[in-house]
Amino acid sequence: MFSKILIANRGEIALRVIRTCQKLGIATVAVYSEADKEGLFVREADEAYCIGKPQVNLSYLNVEEIIQAAKKSGAEAIHPGYGLLSENADFAKRCIREGITFIGPFPDVLEAMGSKIQARKTMKQAGIPIIEGVNIPLKGEEEAKKAAAAIGYPLMLKASAGGGGIGMQLVHSEEELAKAFAGNKKRAESFFGDGDMFLEKYIEAPHHIEVQIMADSFGQTVPLWERECSIQRRHQKVVEEAPSPFISEETRQKMLDAAVQAAASIGYVNAGTIEFLVDREQKFYFLEMNTRLQVEHPVTEEITGLDLVEEQLKVASGEKLSFTRQEVKRNGHAIEVRIYAEDPNTFFPSPGKITEFQLPSGKGVRNECAIEAGSQVTPFYDPMIGKLITWGATREEACKRMKAALDQYKVEGIKTNIPMLKQVIAHEQFLKGMTTTHFVSDYYVPEKVQTN
Repeated sequence: MFSKILIANRGEIALRVIRTCQKLGIATVAVYSEADKEGLFVREADEAYCIGKPQVNLSYLNVEEIIQAAKKSGAEAIHPGYGLLSENADFAKRCIREGITFIGPFPDVLEAMGSKIQARKTMKQAGIPIIEGVNIPLKGEEEAKKAAAAIGYPLMLKASAGGGGIGMQLVHSEEELAKAFAGNKKRAESFFGDGDMFLEKYIEAPHHIEVQIMADSFGQTVPLWERECSIQRRHQKVVEEAPSPFISEETRQKMLDAAVQAAASIGYVNAGTIEFLVDREQKFYFLEMNTRLQVEHPVTEEITGLDLVEEQLKVASGEKLSFTRQEVKRNGHAIEVRIYAEDPNTFFPSPGKITEFQLPSGKGVRNECAIEAGSQVTPFYDPMIGKLITWGATREEACKRMKAALDQYKVEGIKTNIPMLKQVIAHEQFLKGMTTTHFVSDYYVPEKVQTN
């Protein structure tokens, strides 16, 4: 096991990794931007290095500064968290060249799964169902129109290197496609440095369900059940739960087997997630693979009793997984909501100073956040300020605990999406488990929300 690691991330995920390292007796090194110098994760780490100005490209994406901080501190490994450099193959390669362990999959896997087009090809070859679509980058608007005519509308226009809904748009006609193509290509180039676009057939009112896997370098790949992640706004998840209330046990086992097959086919090692879209008939299709720890990993931890960060560290240090597929039992139900600094009526970010802050507590309640009263939410980073997780022996119990916990959650000084989350959790369709990706557009009523 490592004696010291550097965490190339910020906020709640940096603090989450620090907590596990403290439990294991591993020293931690934080890196931070000038905007985060007072951050809780900076204070909790054993060492901390400033790596640049507030802008993300001048700090948390500054590979040279991060590598130098690792060398100065003597860190043996780097945990990338999620987002930022977590799926950057060049960064993983640089770590290897410097003799630093990258806590994640190998660079060639990051490259293969980093392109959604290439991932589609790879999964099709592995025998995993994929959505009908185009498996080559579209050269321009005219080629996109021809491909769309062959597949049939409606379609999803997607950026091959995309994530978080950036560069993605639903199109119902050739006219809509023509309007969407150039703009989404430009956004993809701006955010990802890659403007490759492709098309997929649109699945009506699907469920977004993902399977968490852990794999070691001894050939063992274990599925850690599934998560329902269908409630989204702007194609970004806001509510996740495990297990899914929608799928049957037969479909569940098929999805778990498919996830193992998908990961094993590319020699995957460490934590990863195979994401699927599931239609009304419970037919499932590969969507993408996230080659990192996910924001929503706590719900899996709550129903399995595992510490996924601990398992990541063990695997990266050359150890075997501490469990087999047969040993991982499912216990109860867990729900996570993401707390964002945003206007719940418009979903626009709401930066500012937090004047008062109070976290909920009680049986079955877990908080993942790295802010406190006096913290400044800046416009430089993702506006998520924390995650609230509840566990119950049943889904009904987890829902009741979530409702009570949201009532206790207090954030003053900025707007948050807590009022929206309260409306979602109390909605009869959510309580029935009918949580398709259309949930927010179908049922959320902004004008009924009072901002806090």
